[in-house]
Amino acid sequence: MKLLGIGSRINHPEYGKGVVTNVTSKHYWVTFIDNGLETIDLDADFEVIEAAEDDVDTISFYEVERSLKAILKKWSDVSEVVAIADKWKGGTLIMQPGDENLKASELPIDKFFHKITMVRDRLRVMEQKINSSNLEEQEKIDLQQYITRSYGSLTSFNVLFKLKSQQFVGQRSK
Repeated sequence: MKLLGIGSRINHPEYGKGVVTNVTSKHYWVTFIDNGLETIDLDADFEVIEAAEDDVDTISFYEVERSLKAILKKWSDVSEVVAIADKWKGGTLIMQPGDENLKASELPIDKFFHKITMVRDRLRVMEQKINSSNLEEQEKIDLQQYITRSYGSLTSFNVLFKLKSQQFVGQRSK
């Protein structure tokens, strides 16, 4: 099947006459005279009135951007932006020693949270490096279990995360 180029004119049985205004890997974006903009499958049933002869790039900018983000997230040590839960913003972490003669230590909770998320990001990078390494499969599994248990040890800090999807997850019971 030859793809239609932008500017091709078609007659669709449901939407009527229209012009192809964009092409993605799965759809034509067509502006119809009577129905406005619609997306239709590349293999949809319609009559070609006039085919434009342009070469068609079937990958949209959105698809390229999404793929690039996924690759960067998987293979770089660039941190994603992780928000602290609103109730902790501007707060202070106070560590009070058991001995009342000793001074307490205070740390801005935002700074503490940043350090926790850096640990998480570094565990993720280590996980990727292990998975892409030349280690034996059983060695990879053993190291992966240590990382999973490390995540589990950090679940106490999940209360600090604004989004549940960014929290630590350890081993789940079966």
